[in-house]
Amino acid sequence: MMADSSIVEEIRISSRLMVRELGFMNHTLAATDYSPSVVHTLLEMESRGSMTAAQIVQVLGLEKSSVSRMLAKLIKAGELEETPSTEDARFKQLSLSAQGKETVRKINAYGNERVISALQKMDASQQRVVSEGLGFYASALKACRDDADLNTRSAIEIVSGYHPGMIGRITEMHGSFYAREHHFGSFFESKVAAGLAEFSGRLDNPDNQIWLAMINGRIVGSVAIDGEDLGNNEAHLRWFILDDGCRGSGVGRKLIAEAMKFCDEKAFSAVQLWTFNKLAAARRLYESFGFELAKEWQGDQWGSSITEQQFTRR
Repeated sequence: MMADSSIVEEIRISSRLMVRELGFMNHTLAATDYSPSVVHTLLEMESRGSMTAAQIVQVLGLEKSSVSRMLAKLIKAGELEETPSTEDARFKQLSLSAQGKETVRKINAYGNERVISALQKMDASQQRVVSEGLGFYASALKACRDDADLNTRSAIEIVSGYHPGMIGRITEMHGSFYAREHHFGSFFESKVAAGLAEFSGRLDNPDNQIWLAMINGRIVGSVAIDGEDLGNNEAHLRWFILDDGCRGSGVGRKLIAEAMKFCDEKAFSAVQLWTFNKLAAARRLYESFGFELAKEWQGDQWGSSITEQQFTRR
């Protein structure tokens, strides 16, 4: 349904006025020393109990790097507490500290006072119109963002074979993620780069293949099947990684599905993969494709003691 141009202009004028009067033009918000994005983060933390950094990115629609810097400052300032996630040890769960709860109490007191003061300028029927209208408008704005996110996900393309920049980009995703979440260093990143470079030279072998998830020409995920390094007609699943913004989007499942289809067509006797026990979400994905834990052991080859695991799909 097309909107009347006069209504569009009236809403835009009112929106600008609200932005000014609510203080969003200022560097700080709600009588705090914090920016609007920080205030929104603290309020979301209160309503949800706890969140991961990825959830905050999704809810606020901000860049991952901006959210990471903001959360680091809030943790250092004592507003947030950080604990390992019970569902996936790769991620940290964030929640309000005692200081953070007091900060939010003051924000809510200030916000309630502003709303009450404004509502007192209206009669009861006007108050209901404002409440319902803002609810409808906010929901419609969110629906627009949800549609945009859906379009981005649907724009992801899965391609196979070598792609220029592939070795560097896959290495970058591995290095960044495992350094941040598990404190792996240059040795790990160097092993990834060297292994990928060697494997890329063997992609002409029909038993080897790599799949890349791409958005607008940028690689955001990968997985490879090495059909010759293990011998015994067994395949080796390698270099499964996703960009931070793609986790939970179904892209990982699409990549693994392509790899398993390839293995079934090649009739490998088994598919092997090596991982470690803190990657719980990845383990659930592997198991959904028929992988089973074959063995595990303590290892320290990546710079810290971890429980390494081997999974097999017969």
